[in-house]
Amino acid sequence: MDFRLDIIAHYLPVLLKGTLFTIGVSLVSILCGSLLGLFIGFGKMAPRWYLRWPFHAYINIFRGTPLYVQILIVHFGLIPLFYGKTFALMSAFVALSLNSAAYSAEIFRAGIQSIDPGQREAALSLGMNRRQAMRFVILPQAVKRMVPAFGNEFIVLVKDSSLLALIAAPEIMYWSNTMKGQYLRIWEPYLTAALIYFILTYTLSKLLLYVEQKV
Repeated sequence: MDFRLDIIAHYLPVLLKGTLFTIGVSLVSILCGSLLGLFIGFGKMAPRWYLRWPFHAYINIFRGTPLYVQILIVHFGLIPLFYGKTFALMSAFVALSLNSAAYSAEIFRAGIQSIDPGQREAALSLGMNRRQAMRFVILPQAVKRMVPAFGNEFIVLVKDSSLLALIAAPEIMYWSNTMKGQYLRIWEPYLTAALIYFILTYTLSKLLLYVEQKV
């Protein structure tokens, strides 16, 4: 097999830009998704069923449909409602954030509910109200248990961002497909993309392990 390194060298600058785009959009999406997920997670734990139902529906819809479809709906349906036209960067942020929020909500819910109810009762008996008990007693303990799950969610999001090539967002796979289209070759663009994703996810997994040990 004739493997042409000159093709990779020619596209390396834009592949690096695509890597930075992938990291940036994944980071912003996991942060926005976590904030929205915290709200949805608390909503799912509401005391009455009719308060919980919309949050249940949100989680089931976004976890039960492919991210592929969600990206297309956001890009061609939702974003044009506000901008009047498609906007790949905003579509990328919105689609990944909404998807991540559904999974983050379940991480928050599971983490909070894993804390012994006696912790809450002890905080209330000391004079704290429910909000203070959640903020100072429950959440600090729950966050430690959530770190591995959030790390894995971030790694999954980095890999799932490859689907953004569908809407011409300038990430890694977009430039790999461009390389393939220009040179009509398969091995160089896709093996290079695979290597970049592997480096990203492997580095993130090691960083996650370090954070877990520190926590």
